[in-house]
Amino acid sequence: MTRPHGALSAFVLLLCTSISAQAPSATKSARAAYFIDPKVIDMSLILPLPPSQDSETVKAELAELHKIELARTPEQVTAAKADEEEQDIFIFRTVLGDNFRPEELPLTAALSAHVHGDEPVASSSMKALFKRPRPYQFDSTLHPVCKTTTEPNSYPSGHSLSGYLEAFTLAQMVPEKRREILERADDYAHNRLVCGVHYPSDIAASRDVAYAVFGYMLGTPRFQIELAAARAETRKHLGLPN
Repeated sequence: MTRPHGALSAFVLLLCTSISAQAPSATKSARAAYFIDPKVIDMSLILPLPPSQDSETVKAELAELHKIELARTPEQVTAAKADEEEQDIFIFRTVLGDNFRPEELPLTAALSAHVHGDEPVASSSMKALFKRPRPYQFDSTLHPVCKTTTEPNSYPSGHSLSGYLEAFTLAQMVPEKRREILERADDYAHNRLVCGVHYPSDIAASRDVAYAVFGYMLGTPRFQIELAAARAETRKHLGLPN
């Protein structure tokens, strides 16, 4: 997995130092800000512009999507559709085992829901600002196999951002599985390309945004409290030492 750009690294450090003393805010709905303050972490101010639609980069990205489309198997399509439907920390049961499930881990499930709920808070302003057309909107010869939209909101990928945020969270809880967790997050993000609904640069942008957003989350007392509870619950359930 690539490292965040220099500007994003500096942004993470600034956030962690500036918010560490903030008190948690009142509980809000799942799609409202919970751990993060969108006024503080407006990533649209520092995220690079998406490639121009008439650029060589986009031509290469579309060629890659066509290649993926031609090569995708029914099994890959099934996996991509399943990942589209599940946006929580339990996508990583492929790493931690089949008993890593929400009904057995209520504190972990609650943390996951709050992390996922902050994804649109972080991404919606960028999607609205950049208004990048989805690949299939720009190239009608592509055949997406997942849900489509008429909105030009491709950049960054919300699913990928959510997946990386959940991965970074779980890596804090089960650090001995960090490599496998991050590999699964990359696979989860890649499935947006298998779906045919995002460009590779949408995925890369989501990963970079996730570094900054997660750095922000780590600096909030509310996140640290929920993370500690979920970590203890998960490690006990999986039979791992605390």
